[in-house]
Amino acid sequence: MAEQSLTPPPAPPPPPLPPRLLDPVPVIVAGTGLWFLAFLGVLLFARDNTTLLWTCLCGGLLGLIGYGVFSWQRAASRRGSRTAQRGLDRS
Repeated sequence: MAEQSLTPPPAPPPPPLPPRLLDPVPVIVAGTGLWFLAFLGVLLFARDNTTLLWTCLCGGLLGLIGYGVFSWQRAASRRGSRTAQRGLDRS
């Protein structure tokens, strides 16, 4: 009697993501915009809650800094810098 392999066949590779989901810029911009929108909401309706006010402001500012770092890395990847992250030059 022949022995049968107990390991299942390898799974097929996952399909590629659509181009719309490969670009993280809309998510970064939307998240940063929501932090600033929350900041304005707290500023208008709960100005006495300074912890929430500073949290929303810092979230928006960190989103701007993060977008700057992301675009800096993407530009370095596009120009072929050796120290840049790879795979950012798709869009």
